[in-house]
Amino acid sequence: MSQAPLYPIGLKILGRLCVVIGGGVVAARKIEGVLAAGGLVRVISPELVERIEHLVQAEEVEWLARGYEPGDLVGAFLVFAATDRPDVQRQVATEAEARGILLNVADTPDQCLFQVPAVVRSGALLLTVATGGNSPALAARIRAELEQSYGPEYGLLIRLMGEIRRQVVVDQEQEAHRSLFHEVLQTAALQALREGDWDLLRQELIRVLPPAIDPDKLLAGLQQQGGDPKP
Repeated sequence: MSQAPLYPIGLKILGRLCVVIGGGVVAARKIEGVLAAGGLVRVISPELVERIEHLVQAEEVEWLARGYEPGDLVGAFLVFAATDRPDVQRQVATEAEARGILLNVADTPDQCLFQVPAVVRSGALLLTVATGGNSPALAARIRAELEQSYGPEYGLLIRLMGEIRRQVVVDQEQEAHRSLFHEVLQTAALQALREGDWDLLRQELIRVLPPAIDPDKLLAGLQQQGGDPKP
């Protein structure tokens, strides 16, 4: 039977408890992804790989140094079953289903209520690649290609566009907004951000922005937030 198609969605997990059962390399990847999105991590495992140990020592992760026990999923928003024991994986899946908790089971796509795609992050830009669990290797390859095509300058461009959006005169019509953002994207702004050429960026913004928006303030804010895409 073919696997059901996935519905793509972005979850806001900031401050929410995410429980990871298992302490190996796979669990480490899950934990790092949750932390990147601001989630709270509780890992349950008798042993941990070094990557997770460092996170525990830095107090970024809560660790229960034992095996899974029924009731461990109480209060969880997401659950990751990442052990090497099929019996434990099944127990975790059973409890998660009974409690109505979103579950990811490592290496068992059919048991997952959600899957974790390969991810490329650049500031607010989030690109994901999923193969329905059929080929993580292909997802990783496509992710690497995306990383080459969409560098840190795209994260800066999104930040810049957000600042412009916040400063646009409130009585402008929606069509005028769309036209303005389209014009900004047609400039050499992306090239300027890629090269760290603030003078070029300023010139391009002056050319297209309405008088109500001060390009110097935009650039000052961008630079204060560490906006330099150059290595």
